[in-house]
Amino acid sequence: QVQLVESGGGLVQAGGSLRLSCAASGRTSSAPVMGWFRQAPGKEREFVAAITWSGGYTYYAESVKVRFTISRDGAKNTVYLQLNRVKPEDTAVYYCAANTVVRNDDKYRYWGQGTQVTVSS
Repeated sequence: QVQLVESGGGLVQAGGSLRLSCAASGRTSSAPVMGWFRQAPGKEREFVAAITWSGGYTYYAESVKVRFTISRDGAKNTVYLQLNRVKPEDTAVYYCAANTVVRNDDKYRYWGQGTQVTVSS
């Protein structure tokens, strides 16, 4: 089992920045891929970014690849999502997830509880 706890969400003005954190614990070796997803009201959950613990290979959704950055700190078992130049359409609950392989759908094995990001215009 892998436990994931997100933090760092909140209210931010359009054009501002925010950093989300996801602390992983448990059998993290069984889930070498970490991902971030988001779900806006009335919409399906969508892939945002992913990173591998080993090598730090990164993957992004086209809609965020210029503005968001995913990173990891292996010593802290923590993955980050830096949100820059945020827009009102970035408002969503952001979820951290872990899986055995990289994929850009929501078929990840482990999930956090989510953290709300609200962007005001």
